[in-house]
Amino acid sequence: MAENPLDPLQTLTAALAVPPDSREQAELLAALRENLEAHPAPIPVLCQTLIRTVSNSQDSLLKRWVLELVQFGLCRSTLSIDVRTSLASASLEVLVGLLHDANSVTVRIVVQTFATVYPLLFRFLCTNRQQRQLWDLLIQGKAKILEFVWAPNVSNGVKLAAVKFMQRVILVQTRGVSDPRLQNKNDPNLSFCPADHPFIPVGALEAEGTRLLEGVITILYTSPNPDIVTAVVNSWSGLAKQRPAQTHLIISALASWTPAALSALPASSVKSVEKAVRILLAHLARVPLGAPYAHQIGEALAQQNARMEQAAINERNRKAAAAAEANRKRTISGLSDESGDAKRLKTDHPSAAIVEALASFDFSSLPATLVTDLIVANLQAISGPDLLNAVQTYRQAHGIRDPQASTSTAPADTKSSTPQPVPQSTVKQEPVDPLQMDIDDDEIEYEPDKLNLELSGHVGPMQTGIEGVGGADFDLEDMQFVDFKIPPPKDLQEEERSAIVRASMARMWDGSGDLVPVGGDGTMADSHRPNQGASPNDLWMLLLVRMVTRVAHPDPASNTESERIVPMEEQDEQEPMKVDTVSQMERVRNTICDYIIADFPTRVRLAITWMNEEWFNDRIQQSEDPNWRQNYPTWVHHLVSRYEPLLDAKDRTFARFLLDIPLVPPDVLNLLRDLCIDQERMQVGFTTLREFVSQRPPMRTQAMKILLDLSTHPEKVTRGAAIITLKRWATPDICPMNDMIRNFALQLLRRLQSRPTPDSKPPDSDMNGDASHADEAMEDGEMPQEELVQTEYLPAQIDLPAQKPQVLQHVELIFALCVKVPELLDEIFAAYGQMEVTVQETVQELITPLIRSLGSSHGRLLTLMRTFPPGAETLAFRVLTIFTENGRPSAPLVSLVKSLISERDLDAKFLIPIIAEMDKADIIRHLPRIVSMLNGSAENKALVRNVFAAIVTTPPQTFGSVTSNLPRVRQSELLTPAELMVLLHESEKEIGLKSAIEAIGICFSMTDVFRSEILAVVMQQIVDEPVLPVLFLRTVIQAVTTYKSLVGFVSTTLLSRLITKKIWTNPPLWEGFIRCAKTIAPASFNALLQLPKDQLRELVDKQPNLKAGLREYVLKKAGNKARQAGFLDLFGDDQHVNPVSPQAGESPLPTTPQQIVTPPAVPASPA
Repeated sequence: MAENPLDPLQTLTAALAVPPDSREQAELLAALRENLEAHPAPIPVLCQTLIRTVSNSQDSLLKRWVLELVQFGLCRSTLSIDVRTSLASASLEVLVGLLHDANSVTVRIVVQTFATVYPLLFRFLCTNRQQRQLWDLLIQGKAKILEFVWAPNVSNGVKLAAVKFMQRVILVQTRGVSDPRLQNKNDPNLSFCPADHPFIPVGALEAEGTRLLEGVITILYTSPNPDIVTAVVNSWSGLAKQRPAQTHLIISALASWTPAALSALPASSVKSVEKAVRILLAHLARVPLGAPYAHQIGEALAQQNARMEQAAINERNRKAAAAAEANRKRTISGLSDESGDAKRLKTDHPSAAIVEALASFDFSSLPATLVTDLIVANLQAISGPDLLNAVQTYRQAHGIRDPQASTSTAPADTKSSTPQPVPQSTVKQEPVDPLQMDIDDDEIEYEPDKLNLELSGHVGPMQTGIEGVGGADFDLEDMQFVDFKIPPPKDLQEEERSAIVRASMARMWDGSGDLVPVGGDGTMADSHRPNQGASPNDLWMLLLVRMVTRVAHPDPASNTESERIVPMEEQDEQEPMKVDTVSQMERVRNTICDYIIADFPTRVRLAITWMNEEWFNDRIQQSEDPNWRQNYPTWVHHLVSRYEPLLDAKDRTFARFLLDIPLVPPDVLNLLRDLCIDQERMQVGFTTLREFVSQRPPMRTQAMKILLDLSTHPEKVTRGAAIITLKRWATPDICPMNDMIRNFALQLLRRLQSRPTPDSKPPDSDMNGDASHADEAMEDGEMPQEELVQTEYLPAQIDLPAQKPQVLQHVELIFALCVKVPELLDEIFAAYGQMEVTVQETVQELITPLIRSLGSSHGRLLTLMRTFPPGAETLAFRVLTIFTENGRPSAPLVSLVKSLISERDLDAKFLIPIIAEMDKADIIRHLPRIVSMLNGSAENKALVRNVFAAIVTTPPQTFGSVTSNLPRVRQSELLTPAELMVLLHESEKEIGLKSAIEAIGICFSMTDVFRSEILAVVMQQIVDEPVLPVLFLRTVIQAVTTYKSLVGFVSTTLLSRLITKKIWTNPPLWEGFIRCAKTIAPASFNALLQLPKDQLRELVDKQPNLKAGLREYVLKKAGNKARQAGFLDLFGDDQHVNPVSPQAGESPLPTTPQQIVTPPAVPASPA
């Protein structure tokens, strides 16, 4: 059907066209359902169309089909969450109405569907604040379903579905993970809902969830329905996993539970509930959630085990009593029939049908416990005389002699030595299972002398016992085997011997299971579970293993014989015998190995026992023969190599096997290393190595070596798993693992330090290679080449320029350890100064996650920032940048950096992250150092621009329109744009002319802050200063070029002020004045006419293209004729002066420090 999908609409139309509830309609709807399960895309359209048709209709095949399709689409289909949410909201009204349907099957389906609808719509409504009506419908449906839980006249199916729905409501109405990044969208809960939601009352829902949880616990203790109690218990596993905060309540409730409410039910029903409780407690004991409650869970399981054993005993007694009562009634009925017809001859026989039925019945098919109970019950129901008469009748019928008669014919001395039978007590006892009896060593002690003495007739009790065997007469004198000799065994061929061995082993494996007592439910009795001691199967296997490992080899019989010279003929005869024996033992070992590998998890105890026996046997044999070929490593390798392909990620028996064998060969350790690299099965490898380190001290060094090597693996997953494993021991109280990990991490760090090349020689070494002073010549932090740690995953030397993955292999371990051992940060900073530049840059990038996790308030890190060694300045600055890149620096951090700046000669970059938190005085004092960083690089330019944006207040007209990535202090501590620009001009010597020019250019680029009116204020303030900055006129020219609106201010006010200050006395400024006048001409002509004639003549000589303009301006201007004639004489008679380029001797406006010569200070002259 999936290969040829049907047309859903056509098939549905055909189903509606046939008679309702007919066989044809059922087949069409079934085919359509199968097609929709394979291709669920049309389900939402069909369901939203058909759901309305089942609202008030009678029960029918189509109605059930539609409801089941809706349930499938919402609960089990592969549709996306959004599609299912849309379907749930469209179907909600109809589903709520169907909760009142008279058909319990319909109600059950709807309740089951609501278990998915409720969380889907809750998640949707948490983010949608407009669907109040949908929420009211959802609450209405929830209330109706919760009524079913406590209603007395509700069917069991509906009640069970309602209890499961209530469990789902508890999950939704309790809080999960609060971190939005870790929330699971498939687990909606109260953490999804904002506290200010307009119609979802978070507090009320949380209180209701707590009450419902208490109600579920009440059901657990009071409900007489085992199905509901089992459903409650089974749902708590998910509750504990998804809501860890409820684990304590769940474990306490299970530990205190008793089946008191189920006392009226059959024992099998109670036992099923007990098993559900036991399974859940055992599961919680194995997961990390239950680790804090291990003691409480252990006590609860012990109490439950005792309770279940007592219940089993009571049930057996009840069955025995019932059987005895039934037998007694049958006996009384038979006696009454006999007395009523005493005169009639008892010639009646059982009917042929009963005899035939009993003859054909296979009594071996009955459980052994039931047969035992029936036998004991019948023996208790029959009186002593009746039993003796029945036994005597059976013996006479089968020709068996009475043992009492043989006793009467014995000699007198024998009679006298036989004690009289002691009357037995009539106290009723429980039947004892012989396989569960505790047998002391004294009871099974083999004493041949004592047995021979009893057989010879000197011990009376033994005689009585022998006489009763088989009911026959035995003459003790004839049983003394004086001249008896065991006949020699039959000489078998090799194939026959092998077949006998295989058959014997097969009988052991197949038949030993019959010896295990089985409970009434078909499970293994508790007294013979694997954790209760050796089972019969294990005992057989132990016997077989010891026969293989401790077999008597055909060695010489004694030391004297072994010392004699063996003739060549005897050697030729003994050698094949040895070879045959060894080869046969190898075949037996192969058979045992095959048997173990066939089901390794359940036969791991046999494997462990076998390997221990092999190891012990090798030790014994090697003490006698140093050339003994060891079997232990060979068969460990066989077991491991054969089971290794069968391993899965969750296997636990492999680690148990390796932990319990006496010695782990090197090739097995190599296999564990390979498993750790295999991402699908790495859990097995790392778990085993972790157990080696923790539980096997002799293997600790080798296991730690593998884990430490894997912490440098190039694959991130493998390396991360190894580091996580090592971190658990990285605390000072765990020795020696902590020291091993710390030393290894430090050696990895030292590998990154700059090291002398192998062919370089110390300066003090002579031509003969004398390097006695080589160690003294090495710098601090360097290590001899031979002391470097080396793993198979690391290169012999790090490649330069450094690559990020290669550096990460060296530092990831120590970075992970710093979280638990912050003192290692000192080692990182100490080694950092000895690293090559590209390695340092990579370390700065890789250390970012570690610094973020520690935080800016970490005490050790702040101390290290204050005392970091020389050479680690760039790393300290990186740490400071990480602290401030996503938020305001803390007050201790600001204080720390300010003290560092004053105490140590640090780079100005250290000021950048914290300057926004300084007061105005500190900003003015430290800002020139920051600006002096400008050297034409884009990076430094961006840094300074960010600083300006952080310390300058925005003009009021556009306040709030400019944002900055850096935090800002209160407005009163910020600089105004005019103050910043003035500061840059006043500090031009401290900053440097080139850096100051670049900084002023940055200000001009911030057009939203440095507008024309701001620049006018700046120029006005600077021009009033007694000493003008060298860059002032350059800034004026840049201002009038950027903002034409400033031309009037410069021409009418600024130039006139400069003339009054005798600007021509400062050559660089005078050159700038001339440039400015030319730039804003003809607006500058009026101011130029204020110059003295000599300076005006110099100006027009340097800028002859201004003559024509000035002449025309003078002619048009009315005024003093004499003065006008003087200007015309100065400008010449030529009225057509063409613009000329600057003369060769004309110097352009200085733009670089080399072109600008700082003049002596020009005092301001009176106007």
